Amino acid sequence: MKSVHIVGAGVAGLASSIRLALKGYQVTVFEANDYPGGKLSAFELKGYRFDAGPSLFTMPDYITQLFDMAGLEAETYFQYKKKDVACNYFWSDHTQFTAYSDRHLFIKEVEKVFGEPAEKVEKYLKKAQKKYTLTHSLFLEQSLHRFKTYFTLSTLKAIANLRVLELPKSLHQVNQENFKAAQLVQLFDRYATYNGSDPFQTSGIMTLIQHLEGHYGTFIPTKGMVSITQALFDLAKKLGVHFHFNTRVHEIIVENNLAKGIHTSTGFHPTDLVVSNMDVYPTYKKLLPQHKAPETTLQQERSSSAVIFYWGIEHTFDSLDLHNIFFSDDYQKEFKAIFEDKTVADDVTIYVNITSKDVPQDAPKGCENWFVMINTPANHGQDWEALVKKLRKQIISKLSKELGTSLGPLIACEEVLTPPMIEEKTQSHLGALYGASSNNPMAAFLRHPNFSNRIKNLYFCGGSVHPGGGIPLCLLSAKIVDEMIPKAS
Repeated sequence: MKSVHIVGAGVAGLASSIRLALKGYQVTVFEANDYPGGKLSAFELKGYRFDAGPSLFTMPDYITQLFDMAGLEAETYFQYKKKDVACNYFWSDHTQFTAYSDRHLFIKEVEKVFGEPAEKVEKYLKKAQKKYTLTHSLFLEQSLHRFKTYFTLSTLKAIANLRVLELPKSLHQVNQENFKAAQLVQLFDRYATYNGSDPFQTSGIMTLIQHLEGHYGTFIPTKGMVSITQALFDLAKKLGVHFHFNTRVHEIIVENNLAKGIHTSTGFHPTDLVVSNMDVYPTYKKLLPQHKAPETTLQQERSSSAVIFYWGIEHTFDSLDLHNIFFSDDYQKEFKAIFEDKTVADDVTIYVNITSKDVPQDAPKGCENWFVMINTPANHGQDWEALVKKLRKQIISKLSKELGTSLGPLIACEEVLTPPMIEEKTQSHLGALYGASSNNPMAAFLRHPNFSNRIKNLYFCGGSVHPGGGIPLCLLSAKIVDEMIPKAS
């Protein structure tokens, strides 16, 4: 039986292991940590449960289809429900906006809160949908680095409609041209953060991200985000995938430009194929030290990172839901601080995720588990201790004012995650959450491919390679790798 070794048990590594096991390969996954999931993990603190990493769940079909492929009922392993409210938004002038999942209600609320005509909003959303329809098979579901991708009907349609994609414009320019209300522009600008980018630089094609959330909806796993990891891990084991935890891969062994296996502390492990779910930068720098790295690709600007406060709050807030955003007053200044000055602004946008709103057992009765995230630059050697101290003070002051309640005394317990800690725990280069940023209009083409041009039988999956970061795209990277690899003979 042919074998494949996968480096890393992140969500893309787990999905790749499932797909390749179904193709008849003997699959072994090597993971440096003592748990699967990478960033998609969880922990408990004084009676509060926290999802440590990704908090937004969209497009669940990418997960359930893996169970369908295995001939199993996904519901047996994984349960989730759709949210009626995608997110609550707050501004310092006390403007509040409820982003309903229902499109009609969403547009009606935009008209009510921001005074933008319904037909204008509808036109914007339809154009975002057209961008997605024209490009999803090209940019998200296939390798952009193989010639055959470009000789398809869908590619020709995309090329014929280049003007619709608004590639040369920034996301902010597109939003500003469509709407007069500055707060609505800011709300739609926010979608650049879904791939760690700057709305004042990233391409106008990115309005399609809003379409994905608005059209397909947002969801909550009934046992928390970590249950995505657990479901995929359980499925992989059921299919015979072997896992070695606390096992750091030291090198990918290559002979005559052919991947032959991996080397760990327990020695050499030969295999027919190697799939790296490790960030592509350390994959080359640490695991392939004797081989020429694609320096132009590796030196691309990193995406944003984050400082996250995990707070056990001894109070409940009726105005908050699962996802909540408290906007800064100067969005452009905020992103300039992140991407140009490599620091955080004096006024920052705050994201508060509270899973106990939907999963009551995640917090003691009468309490809430707050995942409080601030977008930050990647780790360039900043004084993170000072920045964390500054951010904590800012956040408590801002939220106390906007919620009308003194927040500090309500914090019963706390953990903090910083970019250096993200880098250490997940091997993400510089602690960037999404690999390279998408600030360049050609960013999709500049990402590392899902295969090696120089080394045969070496493949790549995960957020640092094509098609990008975030749970849905990581799962799609596994699908692309799967389609490149023939069935085991």
